Amino acid sequence: MTFTQGVLLFLAAMVAGMVNSIAGGGTLLSFPALVWIGVDPRVANATNSLALAPGAFASLWGYRDAMSETPRRYFVLLIPGLIGGVLGGWLLARTPLRTFERLVPWLVLFATVLFTLQPIVQRWLRKTSHEHTKHQTSSQWMLGAACYQFFTGVYGGYFGAGIGILLLAMLGVLGMTNLHQMNGLKNILAGAINLIAALYLITANLIHWQAAGVMALGALVGGYGMARVAQKLGQTFVRRAVIVIGFTLSAIFFWRS
Repeated sequence: MTFTQGVLLFLAAMVAGMVNSIAGGGTLLSFPALVWIGVDPRVANATNSLALAPGAFASLWGYRDAMSETPRRYFVLLIPGLIGGVLGGWLLARTPLRTFERLVPWLVLFATVLFTLQPIVQRWLRKTSHEHTKHQTSSQWMLGAACYQFFTGVYGGYFGAGIGILLLAMLGVLGMTNLHQMNGLKNILAGAINLIAALYLITANLIHWQAAGVMALGALVGGYGMARVAQKLGQTFVRRAVIVIGFTLSAIFFWRS
């Protein structure tokens, strides 16, 4: 990795960390940067997950009060998510390079669509919170949620971008109404999926360690040092910028493939 490439990755991860601090969707910026400097897309995916995972857990500090009141039964969903995350990582490690290269445009497009739909889901969640407060925690509901979480884990372990909105939708269906609790639990579930997949991919030798170190530092700088800049820009502006970038990158990847 050259000095110029390192600077590019640092800046991409810094912007991704800044975006994640206010709107999410940072992977849509950091993953393509790795691909563009010539990193194997599978390695880029795994490296990106490892580099950005600490940020998800670090953000839990801001939700510590709300999380202390979160019903503990929801944490059972960690188990199917972790199993799915390992399976997703296993599938990624065994996907031929050319096959994954053909999948990348579709994965980026899917993640961008999920990110675009996030405000709609959030409005639905707020509406739901006014209509009922009953938690759907019967064995049938929790079994369905566990299956859903397993497949979300598979997707998260395989690619990762956009799983936050999938998790929020599930928690809303289960009857959670406190958005702070939901965001905190979402970060735990998503962070666990990304981390377990990254740990598996370490054993598969799919981590670019130099890039991971540079990007982890950039993400921390962006998440903490650039948070005020992101707040001044506003969530709406940042979200629209990420959506435009996401669809543009998807089109570029389709063209390149």
